[in-house]
Formats: sequence, C-alpha cells, structure tokens
Amino acid sequence: MSESLVLDRVAEAATRSLPANVAAEAAFLGAVLIDNRVIEELPVELAPLHFFEPVHARIYERLKQLLDRKAVVTPVTLRPYFEADEALKELGGANYLARLTADGHGLLAPRELAEQIYDLALLRELITVGRNLVEAAMDTSQTVDPQQQITDAEAALYQVAEGASAQSEAQTFAMAATTAISAVERAFNSGGHIAGKTTGFTSVNDKIGGLHDSDLIILAGRPGMGKTALATNIAFNAADRLRRDLADGVDPAKSVGAAVAFFSLEMSADQLATRILAEQSKISSESLRMGKISRDDFQELSYASQKLADLPLYIDDTPALTIAALRTRARRLKRRHNIGMIVVDYLQLLQGTGRANDNRVNEISEISRGLKTLAKELSLPVIALSQLSRAVESREDKRPMLSDLRESGSIEQDADMVWFVFREDYYVGTREPKRPDEADDIRVHEAHAKWAQDMESVYGLAELIIGKQRHGATGKVRLRFEPRITRFSDLAEDSAAGNRYD
Repeated sequence: MSESLVLDRVAEAATRSLPANVAAEAAFLGAVLIDNRVIEELPVELAPLHFFEPVHARIYERLKQLLDRKAVVTPVTLRPYFEADEALKELGGANYLARLTADGHGLLAPRELAEQIYDLALLRELITVGRNLVEAAMDTSQTVDPQQQITDAEAALYQVAEGASAQSEAQTFAMAATTAISAVERAFNSGGHIAGKTTGFTSVNDKIGGLHDSDLIILAGRPGMGKTALATNIAFNAADRLRRDLADGVDPAKSVGAAVAFFSLEMSADQLATRILAEQSKISSESLRMGKISRDDFQELSYASQKLADLPLYIDDTPALTIAALRTRARRLKRRHNIGMIVVDYLQLLQGTGRANDNRVNEISEISRGLKTLAKELSLPVIALSQLSRAVESREDKRPMLSDLRESGSIEQDADMVWFVFREDYYVGTREPKRPDEADDIRVHEAHAKWAQDMESVYGLAELIIGKQRHGATGKVRLRFEPRITRFSDLAEDSAAGNRYD
C-alpha cells in the first residue's frame, strides 16, 4: 500500500463523524437539573471534557462548581452564568436550559446515560491516539526511533484505559483545590495524620506526612548502610497495611497502605522474599539461607509464609531494565493490580535509551526524569535507591550530603525528597583495635575497652537524614536497626525522647 493511500485513508477516517450521543448528554444534564442527587450515584467519574457538545461541557462544569458549593442547581440558577454564551444563544438561550428538563426521560436511566457519555469519550480519545500514532509512524523527516514511538503509544493507550486523558488538559483552580482539600481531609481522618502512603514508621510519617502521590523519593547511602533493607521494610509495611485494611473491610481508596511494585535489579525475588520472611519470623537471613534452623523455627517460618500469602507486593527481578521497559511494566502492574507505590533498587542499574548511553551523566539524568514522569503519570510515590560517591569516606563526619549523590546533579533536581541512611555503628565497627590477650600492655586493653564502650553507645541505631523535602523541613529521624533480621523500626519512646528528629 502506498504512503499517499495510507494518508488518504487516515484523513478520510478523521473526517467521519466521531462517536457521540448529544441527545444522551442533554438527557443526562436534564436529569441532574431535575434531581441534583443523581450526580452522587454515578458509576463513572464524568468530567466536562467527556461531553462532545461544547455547550454541554460548559453547563456540566458550572453545574459541578455550584454543587461543590452545596447550592441547588436548576435552569433558573444556571441562567445568569450563560446569558452571554453565544453558542447557547444559537440553541435557544435560556430556553434551552429549561428544555433540558422538559420531559425528564433522563431520570429513567441516568447511570446508563453517564456510562454511555464516558465510553463514547474514551472511543473518541482512542481515535485521536490511533491517528497520532499513524501520523508519527509515517513521518520519516526526523530521526526514526520506533521504540520511543511504541513507548509513547503505550503511555497514551494507558491513559485512555484509565480514563485519564482529560486530566492531561489544564485544570481549573477549583478542580486542583478540590483535590488538595481531599488530601488534607484524608490526612485529618487517618489518625496518624498521614497525607499519603504510610512508611510503617511513626517517626518518619510524623516528619514527612507519609509518601505523597506523584513524588520521586531518592533513598541513598553507602554500601552496608541498609538502604535496601529500609526500602524493603517500607514496601512490606505499605503492602501489609493495605492487606489488613482490606481484611477489615476498609475502602481501599481510604487506606494509607498500598499495593507495591518492587523492581529489584540487584537481588533476586527469592532473596527479597527471604529478607521479608526473616523479618516476620525473627529468624536471621543467614540462618535461613544455610538451613541452620530448628523444627520450631521452621514452623514459625511456615506460619509467616502462610500469613503473607496474599500480601499485595509484586517483585520484578528482571536485570538490566531500561527506563522505558520499567515504565511499561509499571503501567501493566497499575492496570492489573492497581499498585499504589513503586520501589526501584537501584537507580544506577537502570539503563537509558541508546541515545544517552554515550554520556553517563546524560543517561542518569534521563533515568531520573523518567522516574519522576512515571510518578506523575501513575499518580503514586516512586522510591528509587541510589549510590553515593566515595567522597563520604574521606570526611571526618561520614554523614552524607546532597553533593554526595553520584554521577548527576539531576537526581537532586528531579527528586521531591532525598533521604540518606546512616549507621554510625558500621564505621565504629571497622575501627576495632587489636583484641587484647593477657600478655598485652594495659594500653591495648584500655583502647579496646574504649572502642567497646563507643560501639555499645551506637550499636543498633540508624539515622534517616532528610536532605531535601519539597513538602516540609529537612532534618533527621533516628531509627532502630536489627542487622540479624535486616529490620528497621521506631526507637522506643525513652530512647528517642528529645532526639527523634532535628
């Protein structure tokens, strides 16, 4: 088939009448104007852009605004807002508003009418996506990148599947403010004052207000600090909270828990599962790997495994993922399992597109931007683990800083929050002097005794340093760390008093 014939057919399809039912739109609006309560029982979330007729879209938008103010909406109360509407004048002006309520047929099936309006809007959006896809594929005037076109097409189709295409348009301030008020109300009603998803740590939630949708959180640390353990703990805590809330009959939309997708580019799925089982059964990961457990331990492990069988935690351990492939898999998990959080371990193991591979800084910049875009696209928090440069080791104070983020300043720029994990006992442990015996000088005994005292004062303590936070203050949160079972937890009140965070 020639290129001109394909383009002619695309143009022909574009000129055909788009799927719409203007009469159904009018009947639905009439039903709402007769009985405002109709809008509270809709099976779908209608937006003004779902209406094909522009006048109907404007009427519905004004209608929603008035209902949000608790006003009673009728053709009479709507009339002042449309006296200068030229398009409505062509339909009969204020009389058209009255005609919408003339027969009341819409009251017989308002839910069905709303569904039809919504479905037809999705079909129109699907036609637009298909037309844009064909036009882009036929345009060879620029550098051809089929993989990027496939990624873009899948993202557009995902938006249509989720009914989110209207959200890509500019929102009125009223719409944005309504969303913001809902988040505040959720935080107020949560009991723990959590605006987003829970981390499972009261002290961390108090500091950051939970993990917010659309946020990119960078969790960084030097090797051995426990950043993977902390990320695994947070993923488990969020998934377990959702599991328990569902068992208690809580509406998933009101839960501060979340189904979690864990992309592990370093560890295998069974290794991550072993960590979680070790934490829940309180048996060390090393003992589990080597099989050095008693019969009672095995029974406890079996019980933990059964209890967590329906945990909404999904592990993808595919190695060497590209940022485009990760976004594709994340969209699929969102569609199939409605995930509410993503963890990536870790950022530097992701790959960019071929265009950026010639420069590592550019590649990391592309990856961090891609993760932030993914967080906004799916409206969920993304936690990405990151390495730190060796500059930390050359300083007297080993606590990390933003300048220690490895390879690209764009990580700091794209992130909404940057966390650092720091465990002083790790560094104190590496400074252990010679273990004394009876023949050693007293100074050797004193040096080791001093080291042991220092080690005791910091053993099992960790700091989560909030180096950047768009939503609030920076500072640090002190946590307890149990290395045997790789578990972080809140400090006991007496241990944390007066020093929970700075």
